[in-house]
Amino acid sequence: MIPIETESGKKFTPVILGSDMNVYGMARAFHELYGGVVDAYAGAQLAPTRYTKIINLTLNAGFAEDPVFIEKMREIAKKYENHDEPVILLACGDGYAELISKHKEELSKTFVCPYVDYDLLKSLNNKESFYKVADKHGLPHPLTKIITKDAYESKDKSGLEVPFDFPVALKPANSVEWLDIHFEGRKKAFTIHSNDEYMDIVSKIYDNGYKSDLILQDFIPGDDSNMRVLNAYVDQEHHVKMMCLGHPILEDPTPQSIGNYVAIVPEFNQDVYDLVQKFLEDIEFTGFANFDMKYDSRDKTFKFFEINLRQGRSSFFVTLNGYNLAKYVVEDYIEGSLENEPTVYANKNKAQHKLWLGIPVKVFRKYAAHNEASEYAEELIKQDRTGTTVFYDKDKSFKRWLLMTYMFHNYVKRFDQYFQANKGRDFKK
Repeated sequence: MIPIETESGKKFTPVILGSDMNVYGMARAFHELYGGVVDAYAGAQLAPTRYTKIINLTLNAGFAEDPVFIEKMREIAKKYENHDEPVILLACGDGYAELISKHKEELSKTFVCPYVDYDLLKSLNNKESFYKVADKHGLPHPLTKIITKDAYESKDKSGLEVPFDFPVALKPANSVEWLDIHFEGRKKAFTIHSNDEYMDIVSKIYDNGYKSDLILQDFIPGDDSNMRVLNAYVDQEHHVKMMCLGHPILEDPTPQSIGNYVAIVPEFNQDVYDLVQKFLEDIEFTGFANFDMKYDSRDKTFKFFEINLRQGRSSFFVTLNGYNLAKYVVEDYIEGSLENEPTVYANKNKAQHKLWLGIPVKVFRKYAAHNEASEYAEELIKQDRTGTTVFYDKDKSFKRWLLMTYMFHNYVKRFDQYFQANKGRDFKK
């Protein structure tokens, strides 16, 4: 528990919850800027945080849910209660963000908790209620119908009727509950091509224990390169201080990982920045936020799918492009200097741009759609302006290099096996 020190001499300790790629990206952001090792706590060990020298990871079985979470956090808090320096608590998953918010009053006695209150979190974390908030504040989203368990169990199946042309998109409204639902064919989100397929999937979802609503949506046409991802930081006075827009070119086609970006180029779009800034400040948000959206060529607007109340899984693309994510929370809560800084609208300077990759270059070249964005990515590859989250020169060891190389190489097989079934057929011209 050796504190990290800023250039001005102020000391602090970051504590990160989770063990995935997002955790490694945040730990790397702290390490690049300040040096030092971060403490992390998780329920299970995942590959991105194995054999690392920049994270001190402690595992606790069942940590991702109450009552284990709050019981363990009380034990962890005792380790820091006599700590002179501030301890920043950061979640790198939806479940941990919700748990911090739920117990924010108690945890804030020991930790700096840059998260919204629980009532606001619940209205944003659930996709169904998020769309109501979005409507109220003028944030566009896809045409949506809510499917309920009651409608599924009713003899009258009119509540299950699909009002949109196929293909349609189907996903759980409650992403945290969805983590505990398992069946053959389960995905993070479904693209459905017929009514028979739709009824079969809805049946499997509810028959396997899911209780919350489902989001049925008009499928916005176009390949992965029509997606955009935006990471933002909002200070404790509810002012947006940084927004960084990314242009994903390719997503993971593996069923359990659909929607995870694997190639992102930075992009500047002041209209999107203005829209998101107004939304976040209107709802009095605080902390990290991550938005997924897709460009709809039919009406030339970006449609927002969701907000995550944390930095995104692929958010290291922000740090890679010169906007270190750790910097903002430290300047906000430790230095006290962020309040007087102007809002950063990232990626205006193309000379600074770098391509973020979560897959080998050869997989990107084989599966990315041929368009302006992929051509720009190819330019960046040729200029050696690329980076990853997990391959870090200051955290090298043979074991880590071997595991990360194996993890990346696995994408060759995953794309060969799943891309056509789960992605390719949806993007035919």
